[in-house]
Amino acid sequence: MKTTSEIRSDFLEFFQGKGHTIVPSASLVPGNDPTLLFTNSGMVQFKDVFLGAEKRSYLRAADVQRCLRAGGKHNDLDQVGYTARHHTFFEMLGNWSFGDYFKKDAIAWAWELLTGVWKLPGERLLVTVYHTDDEAYAIWRDEIGVPEDRIVRIGDNKGAPYASDNFWQMADTGPCGPCTEIFYDHGAHIAGGPPGSPDEDGDRYIEIWNLVFMQFDRQPDGTLLPLPAPCVDTGMGLERLAAILQGVHSNYEIDLFDALIRKAAELTGTPDLANKSLRVIADHIRACSFLIVDGVLPSNEGRGYVLRRIIRRALRHGWMLGVRQPFFSAMVATLDAMMGDAYPELRAQRSLVERSLRAEEERFAETLDAGMRIFDEVAARSSGTIPGEDAFRLYDTYGFPLDLTADIARERGLQVDTAGFEAAMEKQRETARAAGKFASGTGLPADLVAQMLPTTFLGYQQLEAEGLEIVALLRDGRPVDRIEAGEEAVVILDRTPFYAESGGQVGDTGALVGEGVGFEVTDTRKFAGQFHGHIGRLASGVLERGHRLGARVDDARRGMIVLNHSATHLLHGALRGQLGTHVAQKGSLVAPDRLRFDFSHFEALTADHLIEIEREVNAQVRGDHAVTIREMDMQEALDAGAIALFGEKYGERVRVVTMGESVELCGGTHVGRTGEIGLFKLVSEGGVSAGVRRVEALTGQAALEHMAAEQRQLQQVAGLLGTTPGEAADKLRVLLDRQKKLERELESFKAKAASGATADLAGSAVDVAGIKVLAARIEGLDAKALRDAMDRLKQQLRDAVVVLAGASGGKAALVAGVSGAAAGRIKAGELLSHVASQAGGKGGGRPDLAQGGGDDGPGLAAALAGVEAWVASRLQ
Repeated sequence: MKTTSEIRSDFLEFFQGKGHTIVPSASLVPGNDPTLLFTNSGMVQFKDVFLGAEKRSYLRAADVQRCLRAGGKHNDLDQVGYTARHHTFFEMLGNWSFGDYFKKDAIAWAWELLTGVWKLPGERLLVTVYHTDDEAYAIWRDEIGVPEDRIVRIGDNKGAPYASDNFWQMADTGPCGPCTEIFYDHGAHIAGGPPGSPDEDGDRYIEIWNLVFMQFDRQPDGTLLPLPAPCVDTGMGLERLAAILQGVHSNYEIDLFDALIRKAAELTGTPDLANKSLRVIADHIRACSFLIVDGVLPSNEGRGYVLRRIIRRALRHGWMLGVRQPFFSAMVATLDAMMGDAYPELRAQRSLVERSLRAEEERFAETLDAGMRIFDEVAARSSGTIPGEDAFRLYDTYGFPLDLTADIARERGLQVDTAGFEAAMEKQRETARAAGKFASGTGLPADLVAQMLPTTFLGYQQLEAEGLEIVALLRDGRPVDRIEAGEEAVVILDRTPFYAESGGQVGDTGALVGEGVGFEVTDTRKFAGQFHGHIGRLASGVLERGHRLGARVDDARRGMIVLNHSATHLLHGALRGQLGTHVAQKGSLVAPDRLRFDFSHFEALTADHLIEIEREVNAQVRGDHAVTIREMDMQEALDAGAIALFGEKYGERVRVVTMGESVELCGGTHVGRTGEIGLFKLVSEGGVSAGVRRVEALTGQAALEHMAAEQRQLQQVAGLLGTTPGEAADKLRVLLDRQKKLERELESFKAKAASGATADLAGSAVDVAGIKVLAARIEGLDAKALRDAMDRLKQQLRDAVVVLAGASGGKAALVAGVSGAAAGRIKAGELLSHVASQAGGKGGGRPDLAQGGGDDGPGLAAALAGVEAWVASRLQ
């Protein structure tokens, strides 16, 4: 039997033998790609290569890519646990050709690996092709020898031209092409028909490998234009293949899942290994662990919200199995044992994964039981549908994502009013639309990309340049040949000293100039990942493609940015030194006026931590270390200890920035020596989301001005206290102690005054049908003193109805109380509401005690005078 580890190795060794470069799996978080929530297929890391915006040193590649489909367009979360083959996290085996081999070799090698290496019987394999792809059909029939009755042509079966199971496209526009799929026949004892048949959704014929032949670039109008270099993109699900090679029908029976399911059964005390909740837990631990490994932590938005949804779904299934204590984080050790060899980054960050999951378990445990009770109440009174308002309450109050509520409802034969949920959610749409945060306006048509070379960045060495050619102009996001004065546009040059926003560093501003031409650059961004777009407005003249311009970066602004960027590296190192190596960047902003750094950590930084971090950074600044920058291979850089930053995409060759003890991969701009930073000053620290903290800091002149402003404020405080800045804290402490003492004395005087007042008031109560009734106005008592007075009067009068008004500054605090035999006959809330309304106020409360407020004037006097009659009318 082939283990999953052996299958991975077989695949990579086979294609390495066919001249392919073995490429590591990319992160689940697509680097610098805002169009995707997660890496959902093997081709994501090669997207720019297919678009022509990136060149690799190889034309053939193979990899095992970790993928996630649990958010956005591709979401399999609802099916996990209910089918034999759906997962949130899965591994995709893929081989790639970038303008090298095409259909013939791709098909031949797929057949060789399946039938020659893994010995699958050819008669159990069936293939599909796009209905017009005669070339692929002929290869299968004439060169591979697959009988025609096992080659199925699939047409446009999804309701539109080229909308087919056998026509693949990256998005609505861009690279696309026909594909051929290979299916395995599990046998006649399994229900289901071949692809293209009415019962194709059965489990007998299972797709195991998809070979995509990217030949076209789809235009917005649907037109297909040939790509300059046709490519091959294949994907084969490791879990599906393992099930076949291990002789089982369900993915959840393969060795990897068997170990995870047995561990889940042990932790939950569940003897039935076929329990679907165990499957959910086993699936979800992979997704959650690798998301955390790749820099995502639970939160209420974006990718972090998807992670939280998956964790909470797993915890709910644990709850269904009777588990009331944290258990999910204990699954990580088994996952490490099964996958740590293939993914050493999982082993290296195991502690962080366990801590993150444990924290989320403890957080959700506080509300899970209460939320399930609410769900049970709602379900009991529902007529088949959970109202949207109740689904929203479960989300808003108890942290139940909508799909979790729907999951529970489905198990009980109920539906959820999702439209009602969305209506109730309208005020919080930013959370619900988390995936919408990943829209992008920096794409370029593939035909335009194919005509251009990536922008050459000159800004490491110079801030001005001449003779730069305009290779593209964009207006309103579309290519144009010409722009005129007054128009806003994007100018793309063949070379530029302008830094494009990346790695947290903001884009440069400045000007593009020529004879009679002035273009004001307000921002610089990367388009299609490789082209620096100068965003701004043409102040004068006319620009056309092919024109040549000069470029002038705002050097003062860039200078401030450089200080903050280099300081960010030093800050990162100091944080890791003080808090631990679990600290990893979770986002940053490097602007001219400040730097902001988000990092993984589970508690607030103490004052001592902040002092030591600031001290360490300034020590590095004073050390005046030379900043050295080298280019090297990615693996060489990592082996040298360089730190890669979250959310960044790196090529084969990387830029390693060293300053003192800091060694990081970075494409940004930096100082020549750390001493240029001058001064580093932390100005704030706080939480961003669960497990993520944020610090902000200033450097250089901005730090000096901040400290000067603080010194001026301290001097002003000292002046008000009549002392020196050095003694201000001691003087203030004495004054605060004195204030607290006076406040305690004042409270004591108030209590004594209230006690004396109530002693006098009790004697003025009148008898109404055996009930003592008292309504009085007292000067100077606040709401608390009134309540204390009320308690004493109720004890003295026993069977009583009392209304007190504490008057001060034209306003009155009102308290009404009912005790003894009056209880049940008179309601304090109704009485207080009656009195307050006449005094221009409002109030209410319990039957025995109520409070409110109103105006101290004639209306209040009349209301108090009428209490006796009001009580008498209620006692009749």
